[in-house]
Amino acid sequence: MAMGAADAVPGVSGGTIAFITGIYQELLETLSGIKLSLFKVWRQEGFVAFWKAANLSFVLALLIGIGTGLLSIARLVNWLLENELILLWSFFFGLVLASVFFVGKQVEKWKTSTILTFIIGVAVAWGLTSLPPMAKEASNLFIFFCGMIAICAMILPGISGSFILVILGTYEVIMSALSSLDFEKLSLFLGGCLAGILSFSQILNWMFKKHPNITLSLLTGFLLGSLQKLWPWQEKLELLHTKSDGEEVYLMGNVLPGNFTGDPQLVGTIICFIVGFALIFALERFSKKS
Repeated sequence: MAMGAADAVPGVSGGTIAFITGIYQELLETLSGIKLSLFKVWRQEGFVAFWKAANLSFVLALLIGIGTGLLSIARLVNWLLENELILLWSFFFGLVLASVFFVGKQVEKWKTSTILTFIIGVAVAWGLTSLPPMAKEASNLFIFFCGMIAICAMILPGISGSFILVILGTYEVIMSALSSLDFEKLSLFLGGCLAGILSFSQILNWMFKKHPNITLSLLTGFLLGSLQKLWPWQEKLELLHTKSDGEEVYLMGNVLPGNFTGDPQLVGTIICFIVGFALIFALERFSKKS
């Protein structure tokens, strides 16, 4: 449920939640193990053996939780993005900043190679989160393509699949489809997600097995670089384009609280930041007990 809630917000990755709660490695192992040879197990040893070999109890629990989180939080997130953006961003800024420390301490030894990949991770995430949203209209094929790209980001700690959808210009389309249960758009998007995750999980699982420190330092960089997207105080810089429904899309820029036009909500921001920061350590402690 926490992964689903995180994936609903541009700037926060469900992969970060999976990593913090200790299920990330099992998630990668399970996803990379989904192959056609599993159906041979079904044919030769029966459905129960197939279910266990594919670890489908884990997959089912995870999918139900993610789906519940997404459906229950979609409308709330839309409301918060429109009405309490500063407080929402400060909460997730604290959450992701704490995640930087959590993932970074998993690196066994910081040396030249890990520091270099960390810097690369920061640069890539900073560059991605600085890209302006596209003006492209969402065709069926494009929604499928967005699903393939977004799911790869969703399982990476530090890169938000939702923000990838914002960049591609389909975030509101998908969130609206979730809120209204538009099964046509959702099935296209989920089909793209399935195609993307089955291919990308193989690469990521190999990286964790062969080069764990390099991979972890890269992910730590992703987390740190994504923080610039979550800075609570943002101002409109310039009009990028106007959508077909008349909505205007602006290029946003970060400013200091003293330069923010309007109420910076400093007290609320600090409280939300502390709550988000503390939540990561609470999740870590809970996952160890569980």
